[in-house]
Amino acid sequence: MNFNNQYRPSGFGYMPVVTKNIIIINVIMFVATMLLQGKGINLYDYFGLHYHLASTFKPHQFITYIFMHGSVQHIFFNMFGVYVFGQALEQVWGPKRYLIFYILTGLGAALVQYLIMHFEISDMLLKFNAAIDMSPYPAEKAELISQKFEYLNDHVIVGASGSLFGLLGGFGMLFPNRYLYLYFFFPIKAKWLVTFYGLAEIVSGLQNNPMDNVAHFAHIGGLLVGVILVLIWRKDREHFY
Repeated sequence: MNFNNQYRPSGFGYMPVVTKNIIIINVIMFVATMLLQGKGINLYDYFGLHYHLASTFKPHQFITYIFMHGSVQHIFFNMFGVYVFGQALEQVWGPKRYLIFYILTGLGAALVQYLIMHFEISDMLLKFNAAIDMSPYPAEKAELISQKFEYLNDHVIVGASGSLFGLLGGFGMLFPNRYLYLYFFFPIKAKWLVTFYGLAEIVSGLQNNPMDNVAHFAHIGGLLVGVILVLIWRKDREHFY
């Protein structure tokens, strides 16, 4: 087996400008979120993606959610993926097209996961509304309404995973036979790694495990948008950014 075409990313100081700044912005937002929580300011309410009926919903959240993360592990693995795959794609496409790709895959991921969230929340809202309509007591109605809006506000999507899966899909399309290390030890061609992760996310999403808080359909959405964009751009080389 020949590993001469294995991919090894450059150091942080030599990273392309957009990839570097994406990582920096994500780290700044994560640190700010953790620090401000202690002062009673919840940045997830402002920048995480909420359902449109929630009091905390704002349209800009379809973009800003990409730069928010819920834990150290969450941001570490996402930014490591951006570090590995992002700089390769930015070097090929240039900063403008790469940034467009990153944002569009994140937006596609959000729309797919939002659709899933809509079906999940709609069913619960029907139950809340039925209970509110049936309650003869004003105090009980008020409590149910409060619980309803609390339920809506508690549903939030954060993380760059959708964009990361878009990068993974783009990398697999551009460098299908380049070797990567699965779990840092097992060499595997990029095209098979993309296939493996795509199928794993589909299976996990369909299982719908109530204990699983990972947005698997966002990952699938980001991956699909990434693959579609590469296919479109291959046919539109005259307008290459």
